[in-house]
Amino acid sequence: MSITRAKPLDDLYEQVAEYDLVLVPDAPLASALNRRLDRPHLGTFATTPRRLAAGRIEKAEDRTAFLELVERSDLDWKRSAYAIGNIIQCWEHQGQVDSVLEYESYADDVTREAVTYIEGLETTSKRLTEYRIEDGQDVAVVGEDQFTTLERSIFPETYDTFSPFCEEAFEYPPFRLFDSTAAIIETLVDSITMDNADDIAVVLDRGSAYSTLVESALEAADIPFYGGPGFNDDPDHRTFCQLLRLAHRGRDTRVRDVKPVLRKLGIDLDVEHDEKRLHDLDSPVVEWVLEFCESVESQTFDQAINAFEERTERSLDAFRDELATLCLDDEHVTEDAVDRLEFYLQSYEVPVDRENDGVLLADAKSAAYVDRPTVFFLGLDEDWTHADPRRPWVDRDAQYTRNIQQFQLLLQSGAEQYYLVQDTSGGSPVTPCLYFEELLDEEFDQFSDLNSVRNGRSSWGRTDGFEKESIDATTTEIETVSQSSLSTYVNSPRDYFFSRIVDGPDKDYFKEGNLFHDFAEFYVAHSDAVDASMIDDVVDMMLKETRPFVRRVDRETRRTKYRVGLETICDFLDENVPADGSFLTAETGWGENIFAEHFDREIETPITERWFENDDLGLKGKIDLVHGPHRLVDHKSGSLKRASQVVKNSAIDPPSDTPNFQALLYLTHWRTQQPHEELEFTFFHFLETLDDVVAGDADLDETLTTVTYYPGDFESFAWSRETFEDLRENGYSKCQKILGKIEYEDYSAVFEAAELPDTRDSDEFIESRFGQTLVARMKDEIGDYKYVTKGCEQLMRGLINTRRHNYFQEDLDAFEEFVDERIDELNHRRRGEERFPIEGLAGEPNYRRVDNRDLLLETDD
Repeated sequence: MSITRAKPLDDLYEQVAEYDLVLVPDAPLASALNRRLDRPHLGTFATTPRRLAAGRIEKAEDRTAFLELVERSDLDWKRSAYAIGNIIQCWEHQGQVDSVLEYESYADDVTREAVTYIEGLETTSKRLTEYRIEDGQDVAVVGEDQFTTLERSIFPETYDTFSPFCEEAFEYPPFRLFDSTAAIIETLVDSITMDNADDIAVVLDRGSAYSTLVESALEAADIPFYGGPGFNDDPDHRTFCQLLRLAHRGRDTRVRDVKPVLRKLGIDLDVEHDEKRLHDLDSPVVEWVLEFCESVESQTFDQAINAFEERTERSLDAFRDELATLCLDDEHVTEDAVDRLEFYLQSYEVPVDRENDGVLLADAKSAAYVDRPTVFFLGLDEDWTHADPRRPWVDRDAQYTRNIQQFQLLLQSGAEQYYLVQDTSGGSPVTPCLYFEELLDEEFDQFSDLNSVRNGRSSWGRTDGFEKESIDATTTEIETVSQSSLSTYVNSPRDYFFSRIVDGPDKDYFKEGNLFHDFAEFYVAHSDAVDASMIDDVVDMMLKETRPFVRRVDRETRRTKYRVGLETICDFLDENVPADGSFLTAETGWGENIFAEHFDREIETPITERWFENDDLGLKGKIDLVHGPHRLVDHKSGSLKRASQVVKNSAIDPPSDTPNFQALLYLTHWRTQQPHEELEFTFFHFLETLDDVVAGDADLDETLTTVTYYPGDFESFAWSRETFEDLRENGYSKCQKILGKIEYEDYSAVFEAAELPDTRDSDEFIESRFGQTLVARMKDEIGDYKYVTKGCEQLMRGLINTRRHNYFQEDLDAFEEFVDERIDELNHRRRGEERFPIEGLAGEPNYRRVDNRDLLLETDD
C-alpha cells in the first residue's frame, strides 16, 4: 500500500459544482469548496451534516450537556462527564440518544439520568437525529466512508458519491531532519513574515511541546496566528489555577516545583533555593504567596480572583464568567472545589473569541483538510496516531478507515508541504506516526530510514543546511583541578562541562556537611569552650539553617542526628588531639565559620580548612584537618567506604565506574610537603555509628577509614625485611608457619629470581611466575607439604591485600602523569578543538553520578 493521492480541490469542485447540496465530512473542506463557487446558488452549497442540521457552526455539545447537568442536578462531576461522553459517542455511532442503555455495563443510574436530561437539550446531535433533507434536491456526498452513522441518517434515499482520492500514489516530500525541537521552531519562524502569514498553516499535535513553543515563538516575532491557544492555555488562567493548587499542596512543597507560578507572579528566585521548601523560605519576596496560601480557604473564588488581579494587574474577566457558569464564583476555595474546577478545565475546551487572520494552527488529530498554499507539518511522530476507541458501540475497523483516510488527506494539504521532524530525541529514535507503517512500502524504524534530508529548511529563498559562523574567542587555560571536578570529568567530560556553566540548587546534604565542617573547625580552635549547653545551641542553629530543606515530621529525627554527629566529632578530636600546627606556614582562614561568628570567637589555626593550590602538579583542594605532619583527616557525613574501596575508586587504568580521587590527590600533593615520608589519609565518617549511639553501643574506630602512602615502590616494600617480619608475626596462620621455618635470605632470594607482577588481583599474583617460584623455593626449603602451598598463597594474598588498601610511589607517580594528560585534554576541548564527549575514560558514564542528565543528549556528533 502507499499514500493515495488526494483529488485536487479544483477537480473535486468541478465534479460536484452542479449539485444542489454537497455533504462533506470536514468543515475546512466545505469552506474550500464554497470559496470556489462560481455561480449563483440558492441556500447552502457545501457543508457538513452537523452544520446543515444545526444551521450554524456546531458547538461542543458535550460541554453544553455537562453545564446543564451540573446546574440542574447534584450528580458527581466526574461521573457525569463520563456518562455524557459515552452517551454522545454512542449516539454518534448508533444513531439514537438512548442507544447507550442497550449496553448493560454502561447503563447505570447516572447514565440513565443523564440520558433524560440530554434528550431535552437542543443539541446538534438532537437536530441531526430529527433532520431530513428535502426531497427533490440533487445531493453529492464526498468521502462516504468518513461519515458516522448519525451523520448518514440525514442522507436522502438517492445521492451520488465522490471519492476525495485519485487512483495514483502520492509522492510525499522528504522528511527534513532536525537535531532538536528548538531548531524546528527556529526554521519555521524564519520562514514566516507579516506578508506571507495568511498563506501559511502549521499542523501539529495540540498536546505536544510544539504547540506552546510555536505559539510563543510567533508571539515573540509579532506574527499573527489563530487556531492555537485556547482558554486553558491563557497564561493568566493557567497561573491562577496553579496558584490555587499550590495553596492546597501542603507545607512541604519545594521551590523547584512551583517556580513557573512564582515567575508569573514576578518572583524570580535563584536556583540555589530550588530544593528548599517554599513555606520555610526566609525571603520577603514570597510573603504575598504564603499569605494567599494561608487564607485561600476562607475566600471565595471571586475573592481569590480579585486578589490575583490586584497582585498581577491583569484582568481575568473571562475566567470569572466561566466560574459563574459553573456556579463556583461564590463557593469557597476548598481543595475539593479546586479539584472540580481543574477536572472541568482538563475535560472541556472553553470557547474563546479569535481573530481569524495570520498563520493557521491546525490540530493533527482534528483536521483533515488545511486550505492554505504552504503547510508545515511538525513532528509527525506516534502522537499523531488517533487513540483506539475501546467502546462496544464503535466499529473499530470503520473508525480506523476514517482515521487513516483523514491522515492521508491531511498530509497533502497545501500546494507546498514541509515535513519538519526530529530523527532522535534524548538519544532514542523518534517513532514516525503509526499510520506510515501501513501506508509506506518500506521498512523503517525512524525518519532517517525514509526519504529524508538533514537540517533542511523550507523555501522563501533559503537553501538547505545551516551555515556556521566562525568567531574569534580566547579561552582561559585550566591550570589546576580539584578532586571533585576531576572525578566528574573522568565519569563524563560533557557533564563536567555543563557543571562549569550551569548553576545547581543547594542540597540539604551540602548544607549539613558544611555546618558539621564548621563545627569541627570551631572545636579544634575552641574545644575548651564547647559544653553541653553550647552543643544544644549548635543543634538549634543547624535545624534553623536546614529548616527549608527538611519536612516538619523529620525535624526531631534530624535533631538526634545532628547531636550524635556533633558529639562524635568531639569524641574523635578528644581522643585524637591534632598537632599544634607549628610545622605549617601560617595562612588566613578559608571562608567564614557560622559558629565562630555566632559565638563571637576567632579561629586562628593553620591546620583546619587548609586550602592548597599546587601549580606544579595541577592540583587544588581544601584539607579539612592537617592532624599532624604525616596525617590528613577528611570529615564525611556520608556512608563509610573501606580502604580497598577508596583505592579501587581512585583507579586510573582503567578508571572505576564510581571515580573518586580525593585521597590519592591529597596525598600526591602532601608528599611534596613531606617528601620521602610515610603518610596517612583518614576519612572520619562521623555519622557512621548513628544507630549504635542511639542503641548505646558505639565504637569510634568504626567511623574511620585510613589509607597509607608508602614512599617506596611496592616491590621494595614487599621485598623488605620489615614486611617479612610483619608477615611472620601478623600474617595468616599458615603464612606464619612457613615463614617461621625459613630465614629472610630465603624469602629475599625469590625476589631476585622472579619479577613481581604488576597486579592487584591475588589469583593472578598466585598464578604468576613469581608465585610459582615462591612455592617451589619454599618446598625446597621446607618440604613438599600441602600447608607449604597454602602458606605461600596466604603470603601472596597478604601482600596483595596491602597493595589494595594503600598507595605506593608508582601509584602517585602515575597519578601525576594522569592529571597532566587530563588537563591537556581538557584545555584542548575548551579551545573548541574537540567536543566534550558524553562518555568518560571508562566508557558510558555512571548516570547515577551525573548532575546534568537532561543536558546530555545522546546524538551523533
